[in-house]
Amino acid sequence: MKLVTIVCEAILEERVVELLREAGAHGHTAFPVHGSGGQGERHADISETANVQLQVIVKPAVAETVLARLQGELFQQYAMVAYESDVRVLRPDKF
Repeated sequence: MKLVTIVCEAILEERVVELLREAGAHGHTAFPVHGSGGQGERHADISETANVQLQVIVKPAVAETVLARLQGELFQQYAMVAYESDVRVLRPDKF
């Protein structure tokens, strides 16, 4: 199984969740985050610069679809990063 982590502008949350569903994900976890990087300081308490982190555990093929769509559809226009990690899931039937 793969853990896909996406950090993006909060205004993208609904769009990214829709993309996850379309790719075959059965659920996700989201929470506000803040930090700094190539786009400067990002503060969770200021809506114009708020970021959200989404995490989803999926099969490898779904992870590839998600990452390819993010790169093709959103990376050029928005401040965001995505990465995948291998994970061992104790209840794989949930995914």
